[in-house]
Amino acid sequence: MTAFTAWPSSPDGLVELYPRLPEPALRVNFIASVDGAVTVDGLSGGLHGPGDKEIFESLRMVCDALIVASGTVKAENYDALRLTPEARKWRLDHGLPEFPLMVIVSRSLNLDLDQLVFSDAPIRPIVLTCRGAPAERVAEVADVIAAGDDRVDLAAGVAALHERGATQLLSEGGPHLLGSLIEADLVTELCLTVSPMLVGGGPGRIAAGPATPQPRSMSLRHVLTLEDMLFLRYGR
Repeated sequence: MTAFTAWPSSPDGLVELYPRLPEPALRVNFIASVDGAVTVDGLSGGLHGPGDKEIFESLRMVCDALIVASGTVKAENYDALRLTPEARKWRLDHGLPEFPLMVIVSRSLNLDLDQLVFSDAPIRPIVLTCRGAPAERVAEVADVIAAGDDRVDLAAGVAALHERGATQLLSEGGPHLLGSLIEADLVTELCLTVSPMLVGGGPGRIAAGPATPQPRSMSLRHVLTLEDMLFLRYGR
């Protein structure tokens, strides 16, 4: 039985609990209520609580690239991926680029290029799309990776990121992206925050889309708590 882990006394303790891995990995970070809702009034922010922000920032700090679906970028009004000065120093001290890559997955490329995730980006973002998408406008502000013909081939996209040296990948959603990552058997870890809230019917699950024909078993790495929040880390 996996024992409960005490909340670490320093940021370094979180890095030890959620480390960079020796092999290529795709880690997913999600939050849900105790009754399974992923949003309150359409946004995940209504579920947040003590400790969630610290883990969120630590996972971003140790990754090579953050992968997010364009719908989530728009709905959650993503800012540029700049990190705190402390996180940037940690990355430089550990031989990493000062900033991780920001990767936005979009089939349609219906993107607001004035949004801060593009207009205030410290390094040029990457847009992962398919070959049939009109990429000229987006290519002015982002590097475009076209993978797949009429839908985004996530396995090919992940391989392209590996070729760029980004092997520690982090995804923050949304549910359709997670469902597609599960379908493609790309998820190495799931970091799930359980918020002590009852939301009721309406909001969907953390993963959306068709059920995978071959469910994959995961192992519980740790159970971390702070006040009434629960933080679970599952890995292959």
